[in-house]
Amino acid sequence: MANASLPSDGLSGNGAAGAAPGVEPVVIKKYANRRLYNTETSSYITLDHLATMTREGRDFQVFDARTGEDITRSVLTQIVMEEESGGQTMLPVPFLRQIIAMYGDSMQSMVPHYLEASMAAFSENQNKFRSAAIKPFEELTKQNMALFQAATAMLTGAAKPGRPGATAAADKPMPGKHTAAKAAAKGSAGDDELAQVKAQLAALQAKLDTLAKD
Repeated sequence: MANASLPSDGLSGNGAAGAAPGVEPVVIKKYANRRLYNTETSSYITLDHLATMTREGRDFQVFDARTGEDITRSVLTQIVMEEESGGQTMLPVPFLRQIIAMYGDSMQSMVPHYLEASMAAFSENQNKFRSAAIKPFEELTKQNMALFQAATAMLTGAAKPGRPGATAAADKPMPGKHTAAKAAAKGSAGDDELAQVKAQLAALQAKLDTLAKD
């Protein structure tokens, strides 16, 4: 239980000792009592500390203190769950359903690469918006959403290869006059969906404006 015994648990070689700050990831050790130990500051920390380090761009790795297993992924997932349950919701329910549905799918291996590339593109667009505000954020967000929807449709087989976002309905002949009423109804539903999207985009822009001021 004594702190003096912590450095001799066999994981010291994985840490950032002797490395310049910001070059090597900070090594965090997780003990059986679920306590997290920061080897850089020689102190116990919480998930909130790790969340702050992430926002500050500090890279870290979390290891099981007993086995030496890298458990960074599970700890980061736990941080996301804490943020979502604490009122800072950011992941919409349809997105979570799509992610769950992809587990076990033949295209599962493609999802991590796509999500990583999408978030990188989003971050780049966000930085451009904050620094120069040249392009409207709403247009950038629509592009990201369209990209995600198209890729999701292709991964789930809803779209034909080579035609992201295309559906079987797109290949049917144009409707005649007798279906004009139905087409108008669909158009109205599409307008409602667009209005909802615009409302969500406005909320996102307001959050970004607040972050930029901070």
